[in-house]
Amino acid sequence: MDGLESTLKEVENQLNNQLERREKLLKESRDVIASCSKAIVHIHNGRRPDATRELRSARARLNSLRKYGEGPLARYLVSPETEFVEASAVIALAGRRPIPTKSSLGTSSEAYLLGLLDTVGELKRLTLDSIMDGEISLARRHFASMEQLYAACSPFAVFDHVANGTRRKIDVARMLVEDVRGVLTEELRRDELEGSIRSLEKRLRSAD
Repeated sequence: MDGLESTLKEVENQLNNQLERREKLLKESRDVIASCSKAIVHIHNGRRPDATRELRSARARLNSLRKYGEGPLARYLVSPETEFVEASAVIALAGRRPIPTKSSLGTSSEAYLLGLLDTVGELKRLTLDSIMDGEISLARRHFASMEQLYAACSPFAVFDHVANGTRRKIDVARMLVEDVRGVLTEELRRDELEGSIRSLEKRLRSAD
């Protein structure tokens, strides 16, 4: 039994190590997610420098976490990495820059895909905010990004079993795109009608 006892002691040490790493991942992942959420809020409020600072903080924390997420614990990195991808994409698109690549963010393929799909929801908010501010051209640009992201990601529904939640997020993205298309179409028609009315009023004043 001596051999069994020593083997079980080794197993215990390994499992204790995994347990400690898991707890650290769970705790510090919340900090990464919080920084990413703050970054997105800052973007919506027009505070881009603050958003960039929070994103930089999230990246540093995430990089330090990766050494704890090896092997079977890698799944605990999916959630913070997904949030990091989303925040990175939103900040890039709001600044009229391309979405960062997966390699530049250092995330897993699963997190990258899920983060891009979550970005569609934030683009909806940017589109609606632009409409409310009367910036129709900006609204159209954000909506175009929504459509492009949905079109690019929708074929990945077949990977739902390996990237859990993909199909549901794709369905949500489709509904968001359709909702915003309706709102934007109505706004464009109203804007066109108002333009026609102004043009008619101008011609009537000239005729007088």
